[in-house]
Amino acid sequence: MKIKNLPENINVLCIKAESFPSGIKAAHEKLHSLFIEDDRREYFGISWMGKNNEIIYYAAAEEILPGEALLYGCDTFIIKKGDYCGIMLKDWRKTPDLVGITFQELLSSPDLDPDGYCLEIYHGESDMECLVKLKAQ
Repeated sequence: MKIKNLPENINVLCIKAESFPSGIKAAHEKLHSLFIEDDRREYFGISWMGKNNEIIYYAAAEEILPGEALLYGCDTFIIKKGDYCGIMLKDWRKTPDLVGITFQELLSSPDLDPDGYCLEIYHGESDMECLVKLKAQ
């Protein structure tokens, strides 16, 4: 596990998955269909435990221009700056079950932010950082 610092908040546009985990792919496909392929946005997955012990998942893309959420009909979210505990997964699509196992490991950290979330940062088609928000020091 490594500590990653996000120096600035990141505003993102979001599409909520209809279910977890089966709705994740459709949410990402819908999100990606909104943008041209070479707009160089950073893509994310954001999830947390809901009130009824269900996992809420959003596919997210970096907001490039203020107000894009209204233009595209998306929800918004702010990925908070600060420290995250994380693990990089190379070629994660070859072993997708590893994502859940990795987050279980990260969620065992004693310094988790009680209001935090699980964060996926996608690096191209094959690599993903799995991160959990840590308490501010």
